[in-house]
Amino acid sequence: MAKARPPILSLVLIALILFPGWSVADTPNPDSTNREVMIIELEGPINPGTALYVLRGLEKAKEEGAALAVIRLDTPGGLASSMRSIIKAILNSPVPVVVYVGPRGAGAASAGVMITVAGHVAAMAKGTNIGAAHPVTAGGKEIGKTMSEKVVNDMASYARGIAEDKGRNGEWVEKAIRESVSITADEALAKNVVDLVVKDLDHLLEDLDGREVAMPAGKTILRTAGLKKVHYRPGLRDKILKTISDPNIAYILMMIGLAGLYFELSHPGAIFPGVIGAISLVLAFFSFQTLPVNYAGLILIILAIIFFIVELKVASYGILSIGGLISLTLGSIMLFEGIGVSLKLMMPTILLVGGFFVVVAGLAFKAIHKKPMGGSDGLVGELGEVKEVIDPEGLVFVHGEYWRALSKEKIEPGEKVEVIGINGLMLSVKRALKPRVDGP
Repeated sequence: MAKARPPILSLVLIALILFPGWSVADTPNPDSTNREVMIIELEGPINPGTALYVLRGLEKAKEEGAALAVIRLDTPGGLASSMRSIIKAILNSPVPVVVYVGPRGAGAASAGVMITVAGHVAAMAKGTNIGAAHPVTAGGKEIGKTMSEKVVNDMASYARGIAEDKGRNGEWVEKAIRESVSITADEALAKNVVDLVVKDLDHLLEDLDGREVAMPAGKTILRTAGLKKVHYRPGLRDKILKTISDPNIAYILMMIGLAGLYFELSHPGAIFPGVIGAISLVLAFFSFQTLPVNYAGLILIILAIIFFIVELKVASYGILSIGGLISLTLGSIMLFEGIGVSLKLMMPTILLVGGFFVVVAGLAFKAIHKKPMGGSDGLVGELGEVKEVIDPEGLVFVHGEYWRALSKEKIEPGEKVEVIGINGLMLSVKRALKPRVDGP
């Protein structure tokens, strides 16, 4: 006779049969890290599109259990908000992140300085440089004095804190922000701004082997010998977003979209402007999801379009058009928080688009209020010739057609008449006034 199993043991066996994933999930894998290094290429301006690309790359490295992630950096700088997103992702990544300024000829300027010093390891290739991190506006202009002090102080303390937390030269990083100083790779190594200066990516991986780095979960030793290099490639979405997430391009797309839809509404049936306008607006709103949009500015721009449309129906003698231009200008200035559309781009765009709206509104207004050329409405006021005596009814030739006509007075054939009304197929006419001829 078989020995009875304890009830608890039976329940455990049933649970393992029904939910086999429990045993796998709760058992640590001694070799959970893949022998791969995820390489993320970050080139060009730092903007919401490139920030999302880097964040997805680091998330991919985490999901695949990569042993290391390398951000190969070459940037002139970019938006502070996007820079902070990248830095936050680096600092909290469970996968060690190496920020590598390379290859030769590359540089890490402005926002690139803070991203570099935020890496668990900061490295540079020979022939590269780092620095010039003084904050400016999106158009490249200096910020006003009072605002500049606030922004610079905030950025300096933020960057210095990160650098010192990583054991790097926070004093020089602060100087790069306040005085826009820039140094070479060898100088950066000597000043303890970066940890390594290497020849290329292969030499970087060789030098990293056995290096100890501080991670959120504690210190870890890098084992980079024999790692397989896997490049995280930007997808089509990343490429599109990188291009259109520039505030200047997003602004142009929105203006083209509004102009196209406005033309379609004022001239129904044109089709092509409406299609281009709809596509441009979709792209603009797609980029707005990554930009700090000020909705007061967006509402002012929409209000401007409403003014231009109402101008088609109401004879405001230009008041609505002027109001639309003012609203369009204010909305363009206020459209983005913390960053601005370049004035060199904004002013010509406002003049061009605003002028387009005004001209189209004027043409549409004339077309709407123009006297009809055909139909019953087009006959009133037309001149004709009597073909059969009207007494009180007769026949007239008007607008290339013969019509039966009524008149309160007798009018002989050959005389000119003016159409004053129409009732069905019968015209009401009167004798046309003869032009006055002054004597000598």
